[in-house]
Amino acid sequence: MTSALKALPNISRACVIPTRWGQIPHFASEAMPLSMSLREHGLHLFRSAVGVVLPAPMLRRAVVLKTDGCPRLVVRDRAFPVRRNLYLVGFGKAVLGMAAAAEEILGDHLIRGIVSVPHGIRACLQQAGMEEMLLKPHSRIQVIEGAKHNLPDREALRAANEIRELAEGLTADDLLLVLISGGGSALLPAPTPPILLEEKEKITKLLASRGAAIQELNTIRKALSLLKGGGLARAAYPAQVLSLILSDVIGNPVDMIASGPTVYSSHSVQECLQILTKYSLLSTLPKSVEAVLLSSDSDPRAPKDCSHVYNVVIGSNSLALEEAKRQAEDLGYWTLILSAAVCGEVSKVAKLYSRLIQLVCLSTAGPGEGPLRDQVRGDLLKLAAELEIPGLTLTDPLKALQGLGPERSVCLLAGGETTVQLQGNGKGGRNQELALQVALELHRAKATEAGCFLRRHEVVFLSGGTDGQDGPTEAAGAFSSQELVHEAAQEGLNVETFLSNNDSYTFFRKFQNGRHLLLTGLTGTNVMDIQAVLIRARDR
Repeated sequence: MTSALKALPNISRACVIPTRWGQIPHFASEAMPLSMSLREHGLHLFRSAVGVVLPAPMLRRAVVLKTDGCPRLVVRDRAFPVRRNLYLVGFGKAVLGMAAAAEEILGDHLIRGIVSVPHGIRACLQQAGMEEMLLKPHSRIQVIEGAKHNLPDREALRAANEIRELAEGLTADDLLLVLISGGGSALLPAPTPPILLEEKEKITKLLASRGAAIQELNTIRKALSLLKGGGLARAAYPAQVLSLILSDVIGNPVDMIASGPTVYSSHSVQECLQILTKYSLLSTLPKSVEAVLLSSDSDPRAPKDCSHVYNVVIGSNSLALEEAKRQAEDLGYWTLILSAAVCGEVSKVAKLYSRLIQLVCLSTAGPGEGPLRDQVRGDLLKLAAELEIPGLTLTDPLKALQGLGPERSVCLLAGGETTVQLQGNGKGGRNQELALQVALELHRAKATEAGCFLRRHEVVFLSGGTDGQDGPTEAAGAFSSQELVHEAAQEGLNVETFLSNNDSYTFFRKFQNGRHLLLTGLTGTNVMDIQAVLIRARDR
């Protein structure tokens, strides 16, 4: 595993920023055109975005232990009395760093804790020199690593069982602090008997392979789980439950993040059946799954009183994007955050990005190119309407683009989580597939009327997962450009062939010795994906 701090060994050494994630260097804007490539800028923006959503700083901003008078834990507008009655559980890709910060804050008030974290994360963080994300020797928190390649396994199941046992042993005098981040679903697998872990995972894999959205996946996971969909909160009753949540879901719905273990499910059996029917899975359900679904309506999940639970979102994709925007503006870019909720199938999202890039390149064209601009703008707005991306409003930004001079560089930022329609058996992830699709769309655009304007600009596209892991690969994502398809063909690599097999990782690993892969190692956080488009005029 490549460490988070010895990142990007296959990218030119100038791209490596020799700094810890939380210590983002500042670059003066006048240095931009002389000493840094667009790819270096993109890497810097990605690191900046990740750095601001590292778990420890966020936890310290959200939680304060006040010791004057009666000791109490203060979170926003709520105070929780503590008197050596505090227990901690957690699950997710960012939870180890959250747990380390929490134990430092709580001191002797913490009695015991259990966290379920990704396989190999301690070694990765230690190798990266990120000791602040590791628990101290003699910690009261037990760490169980599992869910290798982000897939539930026996170790994650063991962690879920131990977390459930701890919660079930609490009393009305206790406080349970629950730390939740993205990746929590895979790290808290507790299928409702008689469902086997393998049966539950087969269903969720089939749903994912057929293009199900994360919301649909989580609805099914909750229906088949002991701990998701409010199950952990039910197990901990009558203890008070305080959940601190790092969001990796569009819109930050607390019932969907890690499948909502501390939020009571409002989804009916009918909704589950509709999802399974939509993806042609209803007729192939195992008998155990049928039995659990049919019996769940007779056992309502929501209790009469939910007052013992307090859920707080302490970090999200929007926070990361705002930091990236600030850094891009310091570098001299005209910068726009498109949306923190980019979603949809990657091939359509790639077309959207291609049209946006074409329109930016056309924005400095003369009045004679008005009809071409209008055509590209119309295609763009049609795609945006089809995708229905929350928060994406293009009318005013497109007007603002018209006022930019040709010397002004442009940075477009977005976040969210796309989906991939699997049709092959290759290796990759949604970020690498999106980067490769964008390269293909830009290559095709060069053969159109807009092509001559594209060629007048340098363009770099970057898509990366803030957790450092894109699908079951070692990469966080990838860079691409309008030249990539042509350059790959010179190496005997056909981009369309790799895409048809969903084999984006293999492509990027082979192409130019992996130079375009974004390799960070596990970052210790997770707020979905970050995309950056960097555009500047070429020297003529």
